[in-house]
Amino acid sequence: MCGIAGLVQAHPKSPDQLQSIAVNMGAAIAYRGPDAAGVWLNAQLGFAVAHQRLAILDLTPAGHQPMHSASGRYVIAFNGEIYNHQQLRRSLERSGQAPSWHGHSDTETLLAAIEAWGLEATLRQATGMWALALLDRQERQLHFACDRFGEKPLYWGLSGSGQEQALVFGSELSALRAFPAFNNSIDRAALAQFLRFCVVPAPLSIYAGIAKLPAGHLVSIPLPLVPGAPLPASQPWWNLSAVIEAGNAAPFSSEPEALVALESSLSHAVAEQAIADVPLGAFLSGGIDSSLITALLQAQSSRPVRTFTIGFAEAGFNEAPYARAVAEHLGTEHSEITLSSGNAQALIPQLPQLYCEPFADSSQLPTHLVCRSARQAGLTVALSGDGGDELFGGYNRYFWGPRIWNRLAWLPGPLRLSLGLAITALPPPAWDAIGRPLPIGQLGHKAHKLAARLRDVRSSDDLYRSLVSEWPDPAALLQGEPPELETTAIDQPLPACLASDPVARMMAWDSLSYLPNDILVKVDRAAMAASLETRAPFLDHRVAEAAWRLPMSMKIRGGEGKWALRQILYKYVPRELIERPKAGFAMPIGQWLRGPLRSWAETLLEPGQMQRQGYLRPEPIQMLWRQHLSGRYNHTTKLWTVLMWQAWLEQWG
Repeated sequence: MCGIAGLVQAHPKSPDQLQSIAVNMGAAIAYRGPDAAGVWLNAQLGFAVAHQRLAILDLTPAGHQPMHSASGRYVIAFNGEIYNHQQLRRSLERSGQAPSWHGHSDTETLLAAIEAWGLEATLRQATGMWALALLDRQERQLHFACDRFGEKPLYWGLSGSGQEQALVFGSELSALRAFPAFNNSIDRAALAQFLRFCVVPAPLSIYAGIAKLPAGHLVSIPLPLVPGAPLPASQPWWNLSAVIEAGNAAPFSSEPEALVALESSLSHAVAEQAIADVPLGAFLSGGIDSSLITALLQAQSSRPVRTFTIGFAEAGFNEAPYARAVAEHLGTEHSEITLSSGNAQALIPQLPQLYCEPFADSSQLPTHLVCRSARQAGLTVALSGDGGDELFGGYNRYFWGPRIWNRLAWLPGPLRLSLGLAITALPPPAWDAIGRPLPIGQLGHKAHKLAARLRDVRSSDDLYRSLVSEWPDPAALLQGEPPELETTAIDQPLPACLASDPVARMMAWDSLSYLPNDILVKVDRAAMAASLETRAPFLDHRVAEAAWRLPMSMKIRGGEGKWALRQILYKYVPRELIERPKAGFAMPIGQWLRGPLRSWAETLLEPGQMQRQGYLRPEPIQMLWRQHLSGRYNHTTKLWTVLMWQAWLEQWG
């Protein structure tokens, strides 16, 4: 896990200038790789690349980057891990295509494989997470590539003007902003999509002209750059839709066969991802996903695995006792970190720096704190349960979304609106009291969220898009003319085999959009800001292939998700330690905004300031703010989205 940054100048400057710019771009993200820094340049091509190393495999200088292939044809700056690199080495050695190895890093293996098989063929054989910049000196091409699910980020695009224009790239926007001629304006269409989704979805970035490389994509750019010429579009080298179609065409023949295959693929993924030359542990929330990953990791370890969880001082949000019980049963060496409003207030001013572009999933706070605590405790690598919800049916919307639509589809729009108004007439605390005996966490927030979405939906697909959209008409929130919005992953067609299964469609869209744009961005930035590498065994592509061969009845059964994962987990952890309402990484942000965070929020939401900034209309935001303060409404997510934009704008605008 590392950070990469670099540039290609359309009008090449001196080697000293190239070197200085690349060094500064790398230094802007030094926290991603504090163990070593390196720069390589080719002045003739106007190319320079910087690498910040977080040493995980081969801690010696033999693992430093940028790294050359044995023949000198390729130069790479690589961020990520190739978990099966030892198998790739053996394949190269058996075929007589291996070089004389200088060390045992996965980057050296990757370069040798690219030299033997080519870039795209190597990516298809590799298992892992990565974003890379690869210069082919022979063909004079610069390649960028991203892993299958988008675990590792890469921003790229043109910046500067005239003689100063360059192609700039990096793991985070902080590196691109360090380019001296950086002049990209804020993209109002990206801002609108941020208000809708609480994240800036790929391939957009918050800056016009700068893109994020989407999951499973690569792009090849001829060098030297031709001034004024457009950049080529990225292309997929791996496609989740093909995995879905293959799984649908070849389902498991029986439940026992499916459970054996799934446990085998997960165990293999955990074993590969447990390989490191530095201390390794796991995040443990006490839920299905993290408990299963921890159980499989502990089953393969000869000593107690180190586990970490986050707790909250506020009642109703704290899941730390559940994690503690699972840790005690598995025999891990467990640590708990308690988050209070004071911790949050101290961290909130750092969020625009940690996330480099607006990001408004409030679980970013505990995620960073648990990463920081794990790093301070001596860990360099932590395994997580990310991806389990999307692949195995974990989110609440999979259970009650289609069910509610089936019951309400016959109602005309005005009647659905009336029903929504009736639901919101009861404040969230009253709904929470009603739902206390039921297996539904935060019923009040969810009831109000549903009520706001009942008016305009015409199908279960519409309901899904509404559920993942916070501001349903974000362009109307912007000052000036509404921008033209680009399509996103959830606007794209899905495989025909999913046409009759609304739950499978939700899961596919979540894997294509919510997972890479929200969950994986959150974890990458939160962890790398603490110089911690995180790994997600559920995102091994072989696990995903097994998941899409499962019938839906093995994912959701009896009103509960992750049925197949539960059956495997119960072999390691008693059922009674696991069965409880799903809460996720819930945060009492709504309470804090009415209390200790109120002054901070009101400063950012001051109407005159917002009007002068020229981006958001203050009137609708002020209305929601007053309603939220009354306690009768819960507008936490909408307000947090606006607040994260305002905080980012205050620092970077």
